[in-house]
Amino acid sequence: MTDHLKGLIFTTLGVLFIVPDSLFVRLIQAEPLTTAFWRGMSSGVLILVALLLVSGFAGFRSLHKTGWPGVIYILLIGSTAPGFVLAVTLTSVANVVFIFASMPIFAAVFGRVFLGEPIRRRMVLTMLVVMFGLGIIAYGSGESGIANWRGDLIALYISAAYAAALTAVRQVKGISMIPAIPIAYIGAGLILLPFAAPVEPVATQWHLLLGHGVFIAAGTCFLTLGPRYISSAEVSLLILLESVLAPLLVWMVIGEDPGKWALMGGAIVIGALVVSNLVVLLRRRPASVSEGI
Repeated sequence: MTDHLKGLIFTTLGVLFIVPDSLFVRLIQAEPLTTAFWRGMSSGVLILVALLLVSGFAGFRSLHKTGWPGVIYILLIGSTAPGFVLAVTLTSVANVVFIFASMPIFAAVFGRVFLGEPIRRRMVLTMLVVMFGLGIIAYGSGESGIANWRGDLIALYISAAYAAALTAVRQVKGISMIPAIPIAYIGAGLILLPFAAPVEPVATQWHLLLGHGVFIAAGTCFLTLGPRYISSAEVSLLILLESVLAPLLVWMVIGEDPGKWALMGGAIVIGALVVSNLVVLLRRRPASVSEGI
């Protein structure tokens, strides 16, 4: 198996495991902070146990070499755990995942500001179209009974936080950041503990709580491994699968209609990113062929 195929498989599996995340949040009958506590603790503990079984403490010992980028990554990823639950609680699933699709835009801006990377004309045009699509989603939040601008803002923060976290760890590419994930998730769970009621849903919903943790743990690990083997454009295209599949899954299982504005704005956002990334891939392909010759 080539590294490229390995990257495609890992990233695709990661996306497929992440897709039911919002559905679990809808199905679990508990206060949002309680759901957020279990989302972080269950997935964090599962990843921690798997790491200890596979490599012991070796992976954790290398984390100190990441310095401030590692600290920033842990803090930002940790903040997204409760943020996601609050976003899905306050607005529609479609709004959340369509807004998440804007992550490459934030990544480009942060790369320019903190790493000095140029923003090409293609990305500027993509940003303008994505902002237009997000504006349509925001407008629809005032027209929908399940969407709300507060949840949209939290989703926008999560998109920016993920992009900032990934920008930070690009400075330490040689070190695996998987050991940082349980630190971030368990840490977030411990911070939420005084504000949650974790015991209440266990008796009747333990299977949902555990299943939620399993899916998040598997998805997070695969999405951390996959991008090491394929280009960022390919990763971005595959991650867009979540924006398409997650609202359809929730719509099919519990009948949550995304609404016409969310679908319209989401189609614009996803369409702009698909075109932008396809341009990158098509430009790289001739170079790869010539190198092979």
